[in-house]
Amino acid sequence: MGGGPQLADPILTRLVAEDRVSWYSKPNLRILYVLLFFACMGIELTSGFDSQLINALQITPTWIKFFNNPQGSLKGIISAAYSLGAILSLPFIPMVNDAWGRRGSIMAGSWVMVLGAIIQGCSVNVGMYIVARMILGFGIPTCIVSASSLIGELGYPKERPVLTSLFNVSFFFGQVMAAGIAFGTNNMKSNWGWKIPSFLQMVPSLIQIIVIYMLPESPRWLISKDRSEEAEAILVKYHSEGHVDSEFIKAEMSQIVTTLELEKEASKSSWMDLVATSGMRRRVIISTALGLFTQFSGNTLISYYFGDLLKGVGITDPITIQKMNLGNSCWSLVNAFIVSILVPKFRRRTMYMACTISSLLCYTAWTIAMARAQDAKKAGGRDQAANIATVVFMFLYSPCYNIGFNALTYTYMVEVWPYMERSRGIAIFQLWGRLAGFFGTFVNPIGLKNIEWRWLLVYDVFLIFEVIFVYFLFPETSGRTLEELAFLFEDKALAEKANEAVEEVVHHDEKAGSVTHEKSV
Repeated sequence: MGGGPQLADPILTRLVAEDRVSWYSKPNLRILYVLLFFACMGIELTSGFDSQLINALQITPTWIKFFNNPQGSLKGIISAAYSLGAILSLPFIPMVNDAWGRRGSIMAGSWVMVLGAIIQGCSVNVGMYIVARMILGFGIPTCIVSASSLIGELGYPKERPVLTSLFNVSFFFGQVMAAGIAFGTNNMKSNWGWKIPSFLQMVPSLIQIIVIYMLPESPRWLISKDRSEEAEAILVKYHSEGHVDSEFIKAEMSQIVTTLELEKEASKSSWMDLVATSGMRRRVIISTALGLFTQFSGNTLISYYFGDLLKGVGITDPITIQKMNLGNSCWSLVNAFIVSILVPKFRRRTMYMACTISSLLCYTAWTIAMARAQDAKKAGGRDQAANIATVVFMFLYSPCYNIGFNALTYTYMVEVWPYMERSRGIAIFQLWGRLAGFFGTFVNPIGLKNIEWRWLLVYDVFLIFEVIFVYFLFPETSGRTLEELAFLFEDKALAEKANEAVEEVVHHDEKAGSVTHEKSV
């Protein structure tokens, strides 16, 4: 699998550490982060809204009646259509990103999702509804890839880990919104009970369309297009609050320019670049695994079929299920936010190991509790303790999953992949995540119907594999800038070459400062 990470001396990281001024005391940086929240953070909000919407609508009486209470494989394809649409769009993402930049890609994807939401709300049959969900899914990946990259590439290095972690937390904002809206429309007697939530799925995309061009473009994309002056102006404004002579900006520009030049020399801007070297192949394997882990760790079972799981242990009242569904979404939002704030305090591998081990333990306990609850139900009785334990472990699973697979997902992907291959790398991650999501959401209702609690054993076994994989193959990436991580698996000479450019700038400034001081004396 190649050698260990080859990291150069973190000069720029040390310069960042010397900056003691908080982001909220920097006016330009404050504005940047507010704009990033509305233009980029809301993209995962759309994903969260979708996962919870289809979950909540399957409990809504008017939706069930209008679509003739879909079950089994039809129910699965309705949920999985979103992932299928996403899979179809993935080959185009790197081309769109390279041609239109991060902002243009987000704009294009947002308009596609607006169209999907309109068709979804206007659906007259289940086929039209499935197509609408595919269109929504087609639009989301280019927004996710572009937004996660833009957050990492615009954010000041000190806050970047938290920003990229909060990106995924917005997923739960979307879940809470969808659960709350569906709860509010649940008792409406007309079809507006499901149409209103369906139309409202376009709101985050409309906000992105309005705000996205208020944001600056990625400096790295501008530099890759020979627009270095524009890139430097952006970095000066937001990373040094307008101080043109900032030592940090000179070092940052030098590091980015040199690293991109070295990356270009080794890149042919082709999908084949991803398997051209052992380092790239290792990145592909890690991204593939992480995509599978984020969508096949049992989380889709709760996200899309929470109501079915509760019915399996005797909780059947729609209002009670909607309340518990909303409560679980709020709980997930709270613990995900707390974990994302703590990201800078722990090493990446530590968090992933904690995530996989705790998820395995929680899922195993949940499997045992659900087995006892359903066995008692089959025998004509009711095991109240097992029923309560089942619900408790469903709620406890959320923080276990969020420690790694929510809080670190895009932080880690942005860090593992160098700029020239970042769009393709995150697209690979998205591909395997969407494939796993499609498979999981399609087969979950079939598995629950045919083998009941035994379906959870599939996830128990897969979680064991995750623990082993993370332990042996996940590298540590914390405490470095993106350029310091660009040659994580490559020859250390490349990392040193990029580092020399930074050293030259820093040492030149130090000498200049020394000469100035001597003259003044």
